[in-house]
Amino acid sequence: MTAEARATILVVEDERNHADVLAELLEREGYEVEIANTFDEGRRRLEAGRPDIVITDLNLGAHRGTELLALAHELKPAPAVMLISGVGSIEDAVEALQMGAVHYFTKPLDVNEIRSVVAKETERLRGRRGREAEGFEGIIGSSPAMLRVYDTIERIAPTTATVLIQGENGTGKELVAKAIHNLSPRNQRPFVALNCAALSEGLLESELFGHERGAFTGAAAAREGKFEYANGGTMFLDEVGDMPLSLQVKLLRVIQEREVVRLGSNKTVKVDVRLLCASNKNLETEIQEGRFREDLYYRIKVVSILLPPLTRRREDIPALVEAFLREFTDIHGREITGLTEPTLDILTGYRWPGNVRELRNVVESMVLLARGPELNPTDIPPDIIPDAPSSSTALVSVNDLANYTLEQMERELIRIQLEHHEGNRSKVAKALGISERTLYRKLKEYGLS
Repeated sequence: MTAEARATILVVEDERNHADVLAELLEREGYEVEIANTFDEGRRRLEAGRPDIVITDLNLGAHRGTELLALAHELKPAPAVMLISGVGSIEDAVEALQMGAVHYFTKPLDVNEIRSVVAKETERLRGRRGREAEGFEGIIGSSPAMLRVYDTIERIAPTTATVLIQGENGTGKELVAKAIHNLSPRNQRPFVALNCAALSEGLLESELFGHERGAFTGAAAAREGKFEYANGGTMFLDEVGDMPLSLQVKLLRVIQEREVVRLGSNKTVKVDVRLLCASNKNLETEIQEGRFREDLYYRIKVVSILLPPLTRRREDIPALVEAFLREFTDIHGREITGLTEPTLDILTGYRWPGNVRELRNVVESMVLLARGPELNPTDIPPDIIPDAPSSSTALVSVNDLANYTLEQMERELIRIQLEHHEGNRSKVAKALGISERTLYRKLKEYGLS
């Protein structure tokens, strides 16, 4: 849907008069509308017409509108689905929204509500369609996995909800946090990022909550902490799973009471800060092993965003390479015109354990060491080449095994099983013939998630 195109809407309603009235209302607003009076007709029109929005009654004879909702989500790109019910219930609404419906109307329909909701969703879809080729808020990629991430960011950015961003190292968790902040009403206030794994417990406490003069050796003057500095804005805590338990208690208090107490002080300071957290650890495992508080986990995970590893979004690699190539030729003043197709094939086929961050570093290295104006396979760092012919799920060849240690082979096998079972750790453990607890330990040991 371009900026000029009208949104297309499919109305699925078994009561013909209601369908006609709703279609007429939407057509007056400038939308292109199709009507289906049965579930089967709605399914055919959905698959053939690929509408931008589907508005369906919850009850369609022997079928339910939620069945159409599930079918719609299988399409790429998926249309937005809104449900209507004449006998509305909280349970029905919750089920619909949990399944991905964008709105739930109840009869009798409110004309102004329909106009407002459909107009808002049309603008959101227009923005999403326009981003499919160019990324989003500095995040590059148009794969289905990333479009789902963009959609979630866009929905939650205007709210004050705490968000837990999860994903492997190098997947871009801080970029997601910045996107949420930039699209929020707080975007004119500070965005403050702090890595919880980079500081000692005492220094992290001082950085977060501030201190008074004389609170500890070397505290020559009072200093506000990051929460005070971020007042009115957004605080991003990276690697929150590495925060000591003693500080987790204090963080929980900040979330609940919206106030901080500086080190060496008894005075509380009110703060208005939106909290975004990130972790590459499985926090549920950390809870089981007593290293993370369960109550804090549920406080920071009001909304969860899971960033896919680069191996699950390989179609984004060409766009990422192109963007990094432009960036580093400008920074370093190199005359690089592009890269050959075999070079791109190798980069696309590599398994990228360091994800987007590793890809970015490799492209910079290639730009710096390039022998000519066009990058070719000889410009690729040698440690990338051996893995290039393998697909994301292919096993290494027999000849390659001679170059692997037992530890490397074990790590590779676990990684392959994780991809094969789409991250389902219970299935992975069963396939490997080990307990889930042993699997969790090995995942941590090998830096896998």
